Amino acid sequence: MPRAGLTTDRLVRAGAELADEVGFEQVTVSAVARRFDVKVASLYSHLKSSQDLKTRIALLALEELADRAAEALAGRAGKEALAAYADVLRRYAREHPGRYTAARLPLDAETAAASAGVRHAQMTRAILRGYDLAEPQETHAVRLLGSVFHGYVSLELAGGFSHSAPDSGQTWSWILDRLDALLRDPATH
Repeated sequence: MPRAGLTTDRLVRAGAELADEVGFEQVTVSAVARRFDVKVASLYSHLKSSQDLKTRIALLALEELADRAAEALAGRAGKEALAAYADVLRRYAREHPGRYTAARLPLDAETAAASAGVRHAQMTRAILRGYDLAEPQETHAVRLLGSVFHGYVSLELAGGFSHSAPDSGQTWSWILDRLDALLRDPATH
């Protein structure tokens, strides 16, 4: 019988908070059980395993990111939309480093197809419609943006740019300007 007050959602949110505090790699069912001062066995009526917990945290993070991105993109196009989307990712990573890492968790095809990851792909393609790219250039651009955004944010989170000038925020702006110019250049189409 499930312990009163414990729900799958509550456990996943606690796991997400734990990920932000100690790192996504450190999240386990045992660590969440300690947080609630309960026996690990009492959580298995809600969670199958630590991998199930991590997958659920990844799904939560993707949903949170998609909601933030959709709000930021409303009414924007072109470079303004590109920057808004990128800034959401960067800000979320700073606010929720463990969840951000979770959002990068590889998901099986069925789980991925039902996740908010689909919304992210749709939003990225919507941004790129403002650049008039045909296939396969649009798919190349989706991959380019994902690589640049997530690569830069991951390096920044790891402290990779903290000891050099110019400020990493200036570099971020420079990157967004260069990406916009690249996507607008008819020669790249």
